[in-house]
Amino acid sequence: MANQNGEKDWENASTASSPTSIPEYTGPKLYKEPSFKSNKFIIHNAISRCCLAGKVNALQKNKIVEEMEKCQANHFLILFRDSSCQFQAVYTMNPETEEMMRLTGIGPRVISPAMVESIYKYSSDRKQFTTIPSKTMSMSVDAFTIPGHLWQSKRPGTPKKLGNPK
Repeated sequence: MANQNGEKDWENASTASSPTSIPEYTGPKLYKEPSFKSNKFIIHNAISRCCLAGKVNALQKNKIVEEMEKCQANHFLILFRDSSCQFQAVYTMNPETEEMMRLTGIGPRVISPAMVESIYKYSSDRKQFTTIPSKTMSMSVDAFTIPGHLWQSKRPGTPKKLGNPK
């Protein structure tokens, strides 16, 4: 069965191996169930390098990143105030219902796909968001805006100080 070089002669070797002669594999499970691709790293980069870049935003950025690390979600979305891409909150998206739940920040607790005004994709090389010409939420979306009328100010305004009469 060995040729002159000491290698096995595969052409003349027996090929009669039946499925019953192969022992059952009992080692570690090699197959991993398919999961949704996570965009956690992309959102982390977008927050660190674009939305909340710089030392002045370090505290807020670190708090948001910490919340993302605690979360088991695969898909994160950034909510912008409007088309000027002013950061407001981070949401997680349920792929079955496509509803977005607020993880941290300012904005509605739950946002349905019908409430989305525009959607954006983050470009890591250009460190900026670009508008996607679509209204459909998908796993490739990184950020979104909602119409202005959905922003409600629930914080009570501080009373104006009256000047002391002299």
